[in-house]
Amino acid sequence: MVNGHAIALPPRSSKSHAMSRKRADLPDEDMPDSDLPAQEGAEEDAFVPLELDLANEEASEERVLKGVEVIKSHLLHAPKGPGVYRMVGEGGEILYVGKAKSIRKRIASYARGMGHSNRIARMISLTVSMVFVSTETETEALLLEANYIKQMKPRFNVLLRDDKSFPYILLTGDHVSPQLTKHRGARNRKGDYFGPFASVWAVNRTLNALQRAFLLRSCSDSYYENRTRPCLLWQIKRCAGPCTGELSHQDYAALVEEARDFLSGKSRAVRDRLALDMTQAAETLDFERAARLRDRIAALSAIQGEQGINPKNTEEADVFAVVEEAGQFAIEVFFFRTFQNWGNRTYYPRADRSLTPGEVLDAFVAQFYSDKPAPRLILLSHEIESAQVLGQALSVRTGHRIDVLVPQRGEKKELVDHAAQNGKEALSRKLAEAASQEKLLAALAQALGIEKKLRRVEVYDNSHIMGTNAVGGMIVAGGSGFMKSHYRTFNIKSDEITPGDDYGMMREVLRRRFTRLMKEESAQEGDATTPRDETDVFPSRPDLVVIDGGRGQFDAAREIFQELGVEGIALISIAKGVDRDAGRETFFIEGREPFRLPPRDPALYFVQRLRDEAHRFAIGTHRARRKKDFTKSPLDEISGIGPSRKRALLHAFGTAKAISRAALADLEKVPGINAATAKLVYDHFHDRQ
Repeated sequence: MVNGHAIALPPRSSKSHAMSRKRADLPDEDMPDSDLPAQEGAEEDAFVPLELDLANEEASEERVLKGVEVIKSHLLHAPKGPGVYRMVGEGGEILYVGKAKSIRKRIASYARGMGHSNRIARMISLTVSMVFVSTETETEALLLEANYIKQMKPRFNVLLRDDKSFPYILLTGDHVSPQLTKHRGARNRKGDYFGPFASVWAVNRTLNALQRAFLLRSCSDSYYENRTRPCLLWQIKRCAGPCTGELSHQDYAALVEEARDFLSGKSRAVRDRLALDMTQAAETLDFERAARLRDRIAALSAIQGEQGINPKNTEEADVFAVVEEAGQFAIEVFFFRTFQNWGNRTYYPRADRSLTPGEVLDAFVAQFYSDKPAPRLILLSHEIESAQVLGQALSVRTGHRIDVLVPQRGEKKELVDHAAQNGKEALSRKLAEAASQEKLLAALAQALGIEKKLRRVEVYDNSHIMGTNAVGGMIVAGGSGFMKSHYRTFNIKSDEITPGDDYGMMREVLRRRFTRLMKEESAQEGDATTPRDETDVFPSRPDLVVIDGGRGQFDAAREIFQELGVEGIALISIAKGVDRDAGRETFFIEGREPFRLPPRDPALYFVQRLRDEAHRFAIGTHRARRKKDFTKSPLDEISGIGPSRKRALLHAFGTAKAISRAALADLEKVPGINAATAKLVYDHFHDRQ
């Protein structure tokens, strides 16, 4: 049971141009930021070097005293028990969300007005109101805090900048012949889930070996139902062929049970059983069966042999190691299940550099499990204050005990050290790449005569075949490289554009992109809760827009900028060289005659990389859309015709073309199709004609 106590005072004038986290004794959580929809993304969390540091930003004594007075006015109304508090800035902006065993004691520590770090003093100076929510236990407060941070994204909290769900392996339980497949998202389908895996690559590699080891089907249920003869996977011994009766359901169930045992940690028993069967087959001179069993054992060995470091005594654990270099933090996470290493992922949380590694890890781990299942053991590289409360909260959620430990010796300590070494190497690589990328951006700005620093560069390209399946692609580059979570595609929708009109397509793409941007910026001006570019780590407004094309595309883009009143953004277009030779590109920019860059100029190579990435992204999206149209059925357009009825119609008539020619009486005879549905299908095809 949660009771809310909200108290607000008239807002005072204050404004912040920075971000930070918490003081040492404030355990809290945050959820990741999100921007434009990504079409594809890296498995690693986005790395964005911090450019602002609240620890070095002084807050005026007068404003701190005003903030202290605000906090004192709320102190008398603060609950004495556990709960969550929110520090609110001007216009309702949520500055900070934290939890406490005693809210009143925690608020009293802010009201001292002295002994605070610059970061905390800055946060106090911006506070104009506070909101309290009391809970029955500190554990409940931890869970509630995570929900609030996920919704509000306060600027003074550590931010985990990655909201991608982890992939799992699913062994379905809603079909007579269970399917072995990759799964992301909500686990609402009946079956057994094994994971998480750190990356799609790790899942695909494991699935590939499991198919060879257990011969379980990977096809969808609809594909399974429509098979009349074995598919290619059966031919190459990657599936047992239950769809056409090549293997009985009883024998297939035995394979499913073996796969379940292997993924549940009984891998040794499964391998011993297969080895025994292989020996018996060889003794009875059934060499063909023995060879098949030998290949299955080899596949199982490949799964375990390619995992890298595999623990001998740790069946299930997540390992977290935080490292710091040059004021930046990286957190390396390893996943161990069934005594196997199921991959690792590096995160680069947004955190103020004045924080200690333990404080960053404290905030990170709690928010990491806000929407993910936890294993029975969590191993950390540093002590965190909320370890006990976190273990209790996760135990309540999962229904079994979860331990949060900092190992000091033995195998578990070796796992943590191994994670820390990987994290250190990953952070060093990222810092080196970021430094190189910053130099390239500076060189590009100098070559183009742009005076301000380039933080965000957007590159646009279109892709189509004779005007069909036309799409526009936008890729984004920043100080840390390609920002794939900010990529965006545009399906060309306008009926006024002549098929193949590249200029019209570019106008539509840019009009939609910058109309949306200007609306967002207008909303930010009237909504103080929305992070602004000067406080956000990576801006939403580009400093440079690059168009793949010549004078015509440049004029089309400039026309849209003038139409929408876009200012302060440099615009260039790149025309391919004679005979499309790389290195002979012509640049078009406002106020200058068309020009070329020297053939070996690093800025030219950089622009070529940007253009090629935009071209690759647009082409890939176009091909995906075209492929989808190839497999699209006219039955998909009929409202009320789901997979079951579609399958029944195709079973009865064979093709969609035959269904379109069928008489109404014939449609009514199909099993599962009533008179109303038959009339719906008949009218759809005949009205079209």
